[in-house]
Amino acid sequence: MNTSTKTNLDGRGLSRRGFLGLAGVAGVGAMAGLAGCAPQQSADAASSAKGGEAAAASGESDWLGSAPAIADGDIVDTRETDVLIVGAGNAGMMAAATAADEGVDFILCEKNAQVQSTRHWIGAVNTAQQQEAGVDIDRGELLNELARYASYKCDMDVWKVWVDESAEMMAYLDPIMEASLGMKASLDTDKFDKQKHYTPMVQHMYLTDPALGIKPEKERNQVLQEYIEGKGATIDFGTKMVKLEREGDGAGRVTGAIFETEQGYVRINAKKGVLLTTGGYAGNPVMTKALAPIVPQCTTTADNTPSCDGLGIKAALWAGAKMDPQPAPMLFARGAVAPGVDAGYVGEGMDAALPGTVFQSNVGTQPFMAVDRTGKRFVNESSPYEAVCFASSNRPGGVWCKVWDANIVEDIERFSTVGCSKIIAQAFAGGATPEEYFQKQIDGGTLFKADTVEELAGKLGFEGEAKENFLAQVERYNELNEQQRDDDFGKEPFRLSALSTPPFYGGWFGACYLTTVDGIKINPDMQALDQQEQVIEGLYCAGDCSGSLFADNYPEYIIGCACGRTLTFARQAVKHMNER
Repeated sequence: MNTSTKTNLDGRGLSRRGFLGLAGVAGVGAMAGLAGCAPQQSADAASSAKGGEAAAASGESDWLGSAPAIADGDIVDTRETDVLIVGAGNAGMMAAATAADEGVDFILCEKNAQVQSTRHWIGAVNTAQQQEAGVDIDRGELLNELARYASYKCDMDVWKVWVDESAEMMAYLDPIMEASLGMKASLDTDKFDKQKHYTPMVQHMYLTDPALGIKPEKERNQVLQEYIEGKGATIDFGTKMVKLEREGDGAGRVTGAIFETEQGYVRINAKKGVLLTTGGYAGNPVMTKALAPIVPQCTTTADNTPSCDGLGIKAALWAGAKMDPQPAPMLFARGAVAPGVDAGYVGEGMDAALPGTVFQSNVGTQPFMAVDRTGKRFVNESSPYEAVCFASSNRPGGVWCKVWDANIVEDIERFSTVGCSKIIAQAFAGGATPEEYFQKQIDGGTLFKADTVEELAGKLGFEGEAKENFLAQVERYNELNEQQRDDDFGKEPFRLSALSTPPFYGGWFGACYLTTVDGIKINPDMQALDQQEQVIEGLYCAGDCSGSLFADNYPEYIIGCACGRTLTFARQAVKHMNER
């Protein structure tokens, strides 16, 4: 197992896990290039099913490959179970805990040497925490807002499962977490009343200090591992899925899967079904460039799980499943880079990498003034994370510059952002000063400090006309702040700020690539669908390898909805299999 070697340079040296808990362990390479056999789906077929024009334009139309041919003589062991769970991440661990409690005979396989990192923010609806806080969420309004984010290119019946069943999921999870950590989930209600957008209070967190955002030492997936092991279950680490198996020459029920282990190939037959919980494809640059071309157009850093290489999605496609036609990358506006660095991958194929190393510079999602390389504003900086990123894809280099002054602590308090955007506010509330918080980035050359705006412009790389534009833009922005009305882009008045008090700070940003939330199309029972939108018996998907919900973006203001549906759908899938 190879762990990521990136070091977070934002704030006071917090780790990747300390920010979002999305970093994972590096996985084994994808199965690209192996010889094909039935059942399989050609790259041309996949290209026509999703992103054909984009894939052809990017030169990555061969991203799918073919299912490998494994002769029966190469199988060193065959195992039997009722339910096979593939992937010990957020969905897989919840599925395993549910299976253990339901008395289901199951096997949980994970290709890495440990459970995957935990995504901490859990979106849920009508929970005990919300009832206690007097929070009433209109389910119909929430459902339609989710569909609106996806331009209604989603399955509202699938979304309804999260809306209707996530409270039960939290009621199940809470006692497990309380028994291990001595705490129940807290509901985040802070500053939600100041949001311009529809922002329901659905975010639940397990924190030792909710006000400061301090997480417990033990992550949820570790707690669930201990939980299932206490019930006599184990996780088969180092067991990497190679392909799914279907009966009837690849047209019948999914009967199980073949795995690669240190001992050789192992076949696991599953009587009731296979649940894929393998994550998305953010760790696969070839798939990303083919299926989500907006990513290289505006992205500079990655904070994803490297082992989320899309293999589960590809295995399902080889078995005849259908994938969402629209990409849905989760992009946060926090990828800090040095002046002059462009967005996009460097290198080719699976060796391609994004250029930045400061992947979670949290100040990037604070609504300070942002300009492109011409020195001009181009967007309402108070828009959701991915909106700023998408807007930057139309600007030179796909990056933008953000600047602020010595009043940052007071400004951020007034901005009243929600979700993980306010991590920086929690750091300041905990006693950090701007000098302490930014020093590592200043030393690393991705953030600059100056006594004058003109000096800052030079350090940021603005020259000639671009520098003149930048200085004029600062004057204009100060005017907008003074009049408390953004006549240019309509930002809320309380999220305007002055650029007048030294020292001045600034840096260049692109998107930070966290995960993908487009995947295999499913029905409300989490059953995978084929090209005709019919159920593939025996195949289920949950988490980021599943689809039917998102299109083009992640609904950033419905905080934690991705993790919430992951945990909810994992439980629903196991329950459905157990009833059959």
